[in-house]
Amino acid sequence: MGGNDVKLVADRRQSDPASGRKEDVVRNQVVPRRHPGRWVAVILILIFAVQAAHGVATNPNFHWGTYYEYIFSPFVMRGVGWTLLLTVVAMAVAIPLALALVVMRESGNPILRSAAWCWVWFFRGTPVYTQLAFWGLFAVLFPRITLSVPFGPELISVDSRWIVTPAVAAIVGLGFNESAYLAEIFRAGFRAIDRGQTEAAQAIGMSQAKIWTRILIPQAMRTIIPPTGNETIGMLKMTSLVLAVPFTLDLMFATNAIANRTYLPVPLLLVAASWYLVITSVLMVGQYYLERYYGRGHDVVVVKGGPN
Repeated sequence: MGGNDVKLVADRRQSDPASGRKEDVVRNQVVPRRHPGRWVAVILILIFAVQAAHGVATNPNFHWGTYYEYIFSPFVMRGVGWTLLLTVVAMAVAIPLALALVVMRESGNPILRSAAWCWVWFFRGTPVYTQLAFWGLFAVLFPRITLSVPFGPELISVDSRWIVTPAVAAIVGLGFNESAYLAEIFRAGFRAIDRGQTEAAQAIGMSQAKIWTRILIPQAMRTIIPPTGNETIGMLKMTSLVLAVPFTLDLMFATNAIANRTYLPVPLLLVAASWYLVITSVLMVGQYYLERYYGRGHDVVVVKGGPN
């Protein structure tokens, strides 16, 4: 019975009106099964965890004094702020761009479909470090950004260094790369919806824009949010690659700069890892509440207990 032992007991007597005798009525009583192996595993894991924590905490090679000295350093805190800003703005660029790519991929126009496919193919097929390095060299490759009449006079010309700054290059590089991955996630979420709903909406005369905003997107969010949350966490850690631009204000560069000055890389790596863990934990909490909000009516709710 579901992994539980059943104990049969005679717990009450019932009178038989015809014979006047009392008969034993047997009722099933569920007794939880013992799991000694679980307790042994818990004890072993606790022993291992305590020993590992004690070994790390008392190991002088970790230089915990340096760790506590720089964990809230203004230089490090500025890096945390810039890392968060890069993550948020890059995702703000990637999400609407990915939605546009999905619409283009599902369009009946072969030119739009081909353009969206080529975008996804290129940005998924090349390393993000290479893309960031390219955006960092944009001002070298294209010294000036010009707007002109085709084969005619030049209307506006601006120095590229004023437009594609290191921050802009980092955001564009991260956002464009992420849009290719999000486009495939979004497309899978929309395709999971029954096609009959789109056909029914078209039958009652709904426009394509209303079908997307009122039918497809709200339903697809339940499927899209979990992998998008993973991509956001991945974006947070991917900001450590913006040195290729070069962008020198993020958390990883800040801790590396201090480590190069103090010749103690391990405690500064622990400082960076601690902040990444804190930010990731906050993002995971936000993802949990978003999943619960958009999963209303779909997620299975386990009710403890039952009727007596």
